[in-house]
Amino acid sequence: MTVDTDKSADQQGTPPAGSEAVRAIPVRHYGRYVSAVIAIAVLVAIVYAFGQGKINWHAVPDYFFDDRIMTGVGKTLLLTVLSMLIGIVGGIVLAVMRLSKNPVTSSIAWFYIWFFRGTPVLVQLFLWFNLGLVFEYIDLGPIYKDYWSDFMTPLLTALLGLGLNEAAYMAEICRAGLLAVDEGQTEAAHALGMSHGRTLRRIVIPQAMRVIVPPTGNEVINMLKTTSLVAAVQFSELFRYAQDIGQTSGAPVEMYFLAAAWYLIMTSVLSVGQFYIERYYARGSSRQLPPTPWQKVRAAMFSLGRPKGGTA
Repeated sequence: MTVDTDKSADQQGTPPAGSEAVRAIPVRHYGRYVSAVIAIAVLVAIVYAFGQGKINWHAVPDYFFDDRIMTGVGKTLLLTVLSMLIGIVGGIVLAVMRLSKNPVTSSIAWFYIWFFRGTPVLVQLFLWFNLGLVFEYIDLGPIYKDYWSDFMTPLLTALLGLGLNEAAYMAEICRAGLLAVDEGQTEAAHALGMSHGRTLRRIVIPQAMRVIVPPTGNEVINMLKTTSLVAAVQFSELFRYAQDIGQTSGAPVEMYFLAAAWYLIMTSVLSVGQFYIERYYARGSSRQLPPTPWQKVRAAMFSLGRPKGGTA
């Protein structure tokens, strides 16, 4: 009985007699090295320029946890939360109105979105603040009556200007999420006898959240930064307090860097929260959830201590 040596050699994973082993040589990407060197050189040049500039960097840590700065941080976060609540609630209502078969409600929602998306937020803030030229006073009968200038406080101006503007953007985000759900889901729910409202709450909205959450997280971060505009209508938040400290301490530019550092900290925390919320709503659509930052760090640490070619 004869044995095919070439076939048996292939089955054992060894090259047949008379052939040479193929050695793979990785392709060298010299462009990556050049671009990395250029990027590092530019970064070093920028850091050196800031280090040699006439900036009193010691003023930043001196005022970083100042009582006024911390008060400004708290007001910024509060204004962000309240404005986003107004925007989300208003956006849901406008999205439902926009998708309504009633031409009147649909047209009103379209006009609202067109107006508030088409005018800058700063302009809207000034309009709300100066509407006393149109409405001299607010008269709600026996409930409330006062002059517009007393009624429209800086806080109320900020909430209306930011919240109502955000509602226009959230309306389009919610509408896109609702349209992303297959119509068969609604038809099946109606076939089971579910009402339109219950179908929205139990079937459509939970599935639409996967599309709504990512851009909503971006809107929250954008809202946090947009709150700096309300300093123009005399509402004191982080940026306004930083400006005041800069004028009294003689370090205005340094206080701008301080405010920027606090905005970076807050937006970074919100970005982490956005990641986990997106991960939560991706459970029903992804077979494997993306690793968390801590899981990535652990995987990187274990891979460094693992010998090449071995197992963990």
